[in-house]
Amino acid sequence: MAAGVEHAVLMDRVYRRQRHFYDLTRKFYLLGRDPMLSGLKPPAGGTVLEIGCGTGRNLVRAASLYPDASFFGVDISREMLSTAGVAIERAGLRARTRLALADAAEFDPARVFGQAAFDRIFISYAVSMIPQWRSVIANAATLLAPQGELHVVDFGDLAQLPVWSKTALQAWLRLYHVTPRADLFRVSADVARRCNGAAREARLHRGYAWISVIRKGEATPESLHMPQSRTATTLHAYVS
Repeated sequence: MAAGVEHAVLMDRVYRRQRHFYDLTRKFYLLGRDPMLSGLKPPAGGTVLEIGCGTGRNLVRAASLYPDASFFGVDISREMLSTAGVAIERAGLRARTRLALADAAEFDPARVFGQAAFDRIFISYAVSMIPQWRSVIANAATLLAPQGELHVVDFGDLAQLPVWSKTALQAWLRLYHVTPRADLFRVSADVARRCNGAAREARLHRGYAWISVIRKGEATPESLHMPQSRTATTLHAYVS
């Protein structure tokens, strides 16, 4: 609990001012968000939860893609939730979108939303900022409905970037308390096994961004939305 409170204070301090221009700047380097959203494909009338919903940008985008789904968003930052609320209201999505202040590592949706499970859960560029991110992914998987999916997009290992570019980016990310999770795919695979499911992965833009999908329950490769190849060249298969 103490760690969660400390992280909440940090996030409010980081985003108190940034939230006002966050979306204008992040669109240039938070790559892979829209392909991840396009791959959600919830069932008709499904429920979709974003963990770390930030400014609400992704919820608004997802709601436009899936007009018959219901959306939920949680964030540990009051500052970001304030901005998200304005975005949801402006987009006319208040009737099918609910927001709540919550710590992703200890989130109880039944208590907060009266909703015990979700068809789709997604986390966009948040695990790299959450100290207890492994617990967050494990907990999120338990909140999936049968055959539900958890989609995660975040910074990758940057392995194929030029050395100078990789070094500069890593230094810049540290300024904002961002740590790419080099074992994201391994952790996702472990979580998938524990929920009797399957995990898929994609490496985009020379390792700049990674997308991981965990599907709960028995799953075949064809039932997932990710392409078989792990390279960025097959990204269109994922989006289509």
